[in-house]
Amino acid sequence: MGKEYGSCTVSIEGAVASIRIVPTTGVPGGADLHWDLGEVLSDLRGDTSVRVIVLTGTGEEFYVLPGKEAFAEPERWRRRADPDGAWKTFMGIVRVHELMAAIEKPIVAKVNGNATFFGCSLVFASDLIVAAEDALILDGHLAMGELPYGGPEFGLVTGDGGSSLVPLFMSPAKAKEFLMLSKPYSGRELADAGVINYAVPREQLDAKVDELVQALLRRSAYALAWTKRTANRLVAQAVNTTIDASVAYEMINFLQLARLGSDPKTLA
Repeated sequence: MGKEYGSCTVSIEGAVASIRIVPTTGVPGGADLHWDLGEVLSDLRGDTSVRVIVLTGTGEEFYVLPGKEAFAEPERWRRRADPDGAWKTFMGIVRVHELMAAIEKPIVAKVNGNATFFGCSLVFASDLIVAAEDALILDGHLAMGELPYGGPEFGLVTGDGGSSLVPLFMSPAKAKEFLMLSKPYSGRELADAGVINYAVPREQLDAKVDELVQALLRRSAYALAWTKRTANRLVAQAVNTTIDASVAYEMINFLQLARLGSDPKTLA
């Protein structure tokens, strides 16, 4: 594609593009990933040689946040409140979800490990979802430091896309438990509940995703693309209705933090 991204890598083999998320480092929340994925998807949308996209992580991590200690440093979360940081993070989120819903190419999430916060939202934004059966999937914005899966000890709005997407996958009561209490689920639990397509042992993950990709490639290219567009109208509607509000409310959280100073627990 002629571009390099510090937060993810892109490889194209035949008609399949693979996006691999680089393990989370630096500023909590991965503002660069939020922005970079929008750039990647914009480029792939215009590449007519690509018919299917696979989104995955690296090693045993799909996407997770750093530990609680990273959020104890004010300069880390204050960046979310400055104009450049807010733009790249929050407009990046909006662009990613709009593109994942609208792009005419099916996106297969290969959930190779834990998927938290933005990673969880990327899973639910995908068209087909295959997870390692022991991978944990959770939206930790309101975990309040109660779970050992990274993230802050203070509460944030579920603005990475969870508020828009999770209610499409679960009943209202289950969706609110998932978002409001940061309830974690394993890939196996979500597959058994019919929330995702498949959960398999880690050593079978590549083979199962390849099977789905090859099945998609055997379909008519135009019919498949237009089927996604029509089937995703409800997803696009949910994103358009709620994503701006959810990211705006989360940005207000960070503005509050910047104003309050050095004790983020005042938002608890």
